[in-house]
Amino acid sequence: MNIPRRRFLGSSLFLLGSTLTDALATPLWKWKSPLVVETGVSGSATSPVQFIDVAQQAGLTTPNVWGGIDTKRIIIETKGSGLAFFDYDNDGWLDIYLTNGSRLNAHWAPGKEPTTHLYKNNRDGTFTDVTDKSGLGRTGWQTGVCVGDYDNDGWDDLFCAFWGHNILFHNNGNGTFTDVTRKAGLAQEKGRWGTGCTFLDYDRDGFLDLFVCNFVKLDPDKPLSTNDMSFCQWKGVPTMCGPRGLPGDTDILYHNNGDGTFTDVSEKAGILKPGPRYSISATSYDFDNDGWPDIYVAVDSEPSMMFKNNHDGTFTDVAVIAGCAYNEDGHEQAGMGLGVADYDCDGWLDIFKTNFADDTSDLYHNNGDGTFSDLSFNSGVGINNSYVAWGCGFIDYDNDGWADIVQVNGHVYPEIDNYNFGESFKNPRLVYKNLGNGRFKDVSAEMGPGISARFSSRGAAFGDYDNDGGMDILILNMNDLPSLLHNVGGNKQNWIKIKLVGTKCNRTAIGARARVATGKHIQMDEVHGGTSVMSQSDLRLHFGLGKVETVDWIEIKWPTTQKIERFTQVKANQILTIREGDGIVSTYKPKSM
Repeated sequence: MNIPRRRFLGSSLFLLGSTLTDALATPLWKWKSPLVVETGVSGSATSPVQFIDVAQQAGLTTPNVWGGIDTKRIIIETKGSGLAFFDYDNDGWLDIYLTNGSRLNAHWAPGKEPTTHLYKNNRDGTFTDVTDKSGLGRTGWQTGVCVGDYDNDGWDDLFCAFWGHNILFHNNGNGTFTDVTRKAGLAQEKGRWGTGCTFLDYDRDGFLDLFVCNFVKLDPDKPLSTNDMSFCQWKGVPTMCGPRGLPGDTDILYHNNGDGTFTDVSEKAGILKPGPRYSISATSYDFDNDGWPDIYVAVDSEPSMMFKNNHDGTFTDVAVIAGCAYNEDGHEQAGMGLGVADYDCDGWLDIFKTNFADDTSDLYHNNGDGTFSDLSFNSGVGINNSYVAWGCGFIDYDNDGWADIVQVNGHVYPEIDNYNFGESFKNPRLVYKNLGNGRFKDVSAEMGPGISARFSSRGAAFGDYDNDGGMDILILNMNDLPSLLHNVGGNKQNWIKIKLVGTKCNRTAIGARARVATGKHIQMDEVHGGTSVMSQSDLRLHFGLGKVETVDWIEIKWPTTQKIERFTQVKANQILTIREGDGIVSTYKPKSM
């Protein structure tokens, strides 16, 4: 029996009927919305901001290895993985961590196995591979990564999720890392398929806890044979199976005991109540503005989850009643990636979620009462449905004070290139410009060769790797070199960047909230882990200021004490380091500014 991977619209007679049915059930305003014409499809215009791929010139020469190139026989080969921007050596410059995978039934020569890699930022636009010295090089199928200083020693540590056995790497502060997984209580005797992860301090005790997504129950300790693999169908084409028809898994919440160890509190905290799901990415923010971090999980082919923090060590999944489990038509979707921002500057955090092809990404607007509205179509982001969408994020690429959206894409079936489906395995990226009125415009065709280039991409991380005030993008491309998209022109407008350091709260300051005011325009963001697809972006907070040269005020709300520190009349175009209780302890201004 052939089990379809997902519910799709397609070209067969049966699927054509579905297309007509869905069309008849679609509200008329979706088809007549003037926002649909706000696209950059003509390619005639050129944005003053361009994204240029400088990965090879920067020294990022490690190719990704992930399953078959022309054929995918089993679901692990299609999923791919994330990556990370993080400052492992505390020098104020973003370094790069690249995950890696393997191939089924591969027999690598000694020393030739694909491994994970750490690249040190040389502060001149280039990077040096320091994997061997760091101790981070590992073989296997690594899927997710997140960053946080779990032991409050002042150095950010690295948690790596695998199809197999997850690893917690302790940052020794001297350029090296030590595997402390078993010592920290995170080792599991039976391997699982870990995907996204995020650090958070859910009980506000000043120590970072850890949430880990698990995808499907596919035993990594049992050798796989391609001879035993069955096929399913997608649009009439034989493909690998899943996730539908495969057993889902449950997620894990680990509580930090404050002594370098963790305890699995998943059942006690209510994380297991929703049952098994195909979880891919997770992130933690205070979505309801009650001062406690919640958790949102993008789930593939099933309802996504919103774990509301009950302030007593427990969580309740409120996604259905909150309106962010399904799309506005009540359909479950193939949730992949997550971006979070207060995109309309109303003081409440909104959610962007990517999905599979023949579906649009979601823009969940926070209604300010614990619920969300799916505004994908009337915001203008619901116009692209031909891509399998993965990594995503809100970044103010032009520093105009409004958070824009970037989305990377890549199909899971290389075989589709042999058919005329109007889809391809390798895809361009998408950029939606925030128009400042609740609407977005697709400007992808205007944004330069780094956006128009075609890859089958997965993870994406966002950050200013050269500290020039323009937000850059790091992208993992399946079975290809990574992309490092340098933002050229974004720093022509003003900006402010904030690195927060906790003292009473966790040292990474995850959960700390910043508000930046220029006149009546107030932006907001929180220090966070996770997001995108199984990836980690810059932990510093970036705010575009447009033409404004002085910030009226900056407010920092620290998560453990909930105390607020305020700073007034702050000059633009600099990176501030603010330490809890000590104020602004250092500043950095690019030489070219």
